Amino acid sequence: MTEASRGERVADWFDGRLGIHALGRKYLRKVFPDHWSFLLGEICLYSFLVLILTGVWLTFFFHPSMNEVTYQGSYVPLNGMRMTEAYASTLDISFDVRGGLLIRQLHHWAALVFVAGMLTHMMRHFFTGSYRKPREINWLFGWLLLLLGLFEGLFGYSLPDDLLSGTGLRFVNGALLAVPVVGTYLSMFLFGGEFPGEDVVARFYALHILVIPGVMAVLVIAHVLLVVYHKHTQFAGPGRSERNVVGAPFLPVYLAKAGGFFFLVFGTLTLLAAVATINPVWAYGPFRADQVSTGAQPDWYLGFAEGLVRVMPGWEITLGGHTLVLGVLIPIVVFPLLLVLIGAYPFVESWLTGDRREHHLLDRPRNHPVRTGLGVAWIALYLILLAGGGNDIVATRLHLSINAVTWTIRIAVLVVPVLAFVLTRRICLGLQLRDRELIAHGRETGIVKRLPHGEYVELHEPLDQARLHTLTAHERPGESVEHESRAEIP
Repeated sequence: MTEASRGERVADWFDGRLGIHALGRKYLRKVFPDHWSFLLGEICLYSFLVLILTGVWLTFFFHPSMNEVTYQGSYVPLNGMRMTEAYASTLDISFDVRGGLLIRQLHHWAALVFVAGMLTHMMRHFFTGSYRKPREINWLFGWLLLLLGLFEGLFGYSLPDDLLSGTGLRFVNGALLAVPVVGTYLSMFLFGGEFPGEDVVARFYALHILVIPGVMAVLVIAHVLLVVYHKHTQFAGPGRSERNVVGAPFLPVYLAKAGGFFFLVFGTLTLLAAVATINPVWAYGPFRADQVSTGAQPDWYLGFAEGLVRVMPGWEITLGGHTLVLGVLIPIVVFPLLLVLIGAYPFVESWLTGDRREHHLLDRPRNHPVRTGLGVAWIALYLILLAGGGNDIVATRLHLSINAVTWTIRIAVLVVPVLAFVLTRRICLGLQLRDRELIAHGRETGIVKRLPHGEYVELHEPLDQARLHTLTAHERPGESVEHESRAEIP
C-alpha cells in the first residue's frame, strides 16, 4: 500500500472535520437545465460582482463630504468654482485618477444592467409560474433584492452632488414633505437640517457602500442556496417530470460555461463603459439649491415613480389644519403599493386558486392567459409611467404641447393596461387553439392533393413525440376555449 501524498493527507484532514468530500460529491454533480432564459439570473449575479469590485475601488478616491472647497483640477471650465468635496472628488476620479472614468462608468453601467437583469429575471419567473410552491420564499428574496436595488441606485446616483443628482434629491425632499404630520421631521432627519442640509451625502454613502450591499449579499447567498436546495425548474419535455431535472452537471460542464459567461458579461459592461458616456457630472456642474437642471431624468428604473407624480393632478385638501398635497401623497402611496403587489402575488394566486401542490415544471405563458395578461398589463403600466416621467422630453422632441402629452398619459394609465390584459388574454387563447389544431391534425406541409372526387386538400404531417409532449404537458382547466365564462386558473 503506497503512502498518501501530502495533498491527500491535507484533504483527508479537512474532510474528516468539515465533510467536504461528501458535500462535493452531492452538490458538485448537481444538474442544471440548459435553457437561455436561465442566463438572466447569472447576468444579475455577475453584474452584482462587478458592482462590488468597482465600488470597492471607488471608495479609495471618493470623499463623502459636503464641506465646500475651491476646485483646482484638470477640468478647466470648473476651475475656481466652489463645490462640495463629494463633487470635487468625483471630478478627480473622472479626470485625474488613471482609469478612474472607466471604472466610474463601469460601476454605473453595471448598476443599470443589474436592475434590468433582476426585473427581466423576475418577469421570466412570473410568466412561467416558477414562483409557486415551494419557491415562494425565494421569490420574496428576489423581490427584496429588486426593491433594495432601486434604493441602492438612488443613493449611489445622489453621491456626486452634481446639479442633476441634487434635482433628484429635491424630488425626494418634496415626497417626504408630503407625508402628513411627520413629513418635515423626516426631511430634517434625512438631510441633517433644512434642504439640502449638511449630512445627506455622508448618510447615503454609509447606506450605499455598507448597509444595503451587506443585506443584498446575504440575500443573494440565501437566494442561490434555496435554488440549490429546491433544485432547478425546467420546461416540459421528453424525460422531464416533477421529480427529476434533465441537464448538465455543475462540474465540469456548467462551471466552465458559467466562468466563460462571467467574462462575457464583464467584457460587455467594460465595452459599454469605454464607448458610451453615462452621467457626465462635469456637464451638469455642482449642485446649487437655487438652480434646477433642465431635462432632469432619473435612471430608468425610477422613472415610473417620477411619472406617477408628473401625471397626477395637483390636488390639495385641508384636514384638521393640515394641508394634504394629494398630487404627491397619492403617488408615493401607489409606488410602494405596486411593488408590494409584486411581492405578494404568489400568495394571492395560491389563495385564489387553492393550489397548494409543489411545481417544478415551468408553464408556457399561453397556457395561463390570466396570469400572462396581468403581467403584460403591469409592463404596459410601467412603460406608460416611464414615458410620463419624461413628459417634458417627449413634448419637446415631438414638438407637442406638454399638457397634451400629460393628459394622454393620464388617460393611457387607466385604459392601456386594461386593453393590454384583454388583448393578451385573447392572444393566449388563440395560441391555445392553434396548439390543439396542431395536436389533432399535425403540421401543414404546403403540399396540396386532389382527391378522386375533385376536392383539393392540404396534407398534414403528424408531429413528432417530443413536440407532442411539449404541447400537451400542461393542465387544462377546460378542453375548449368556447367556455370562457368558466373560472380560469391564472
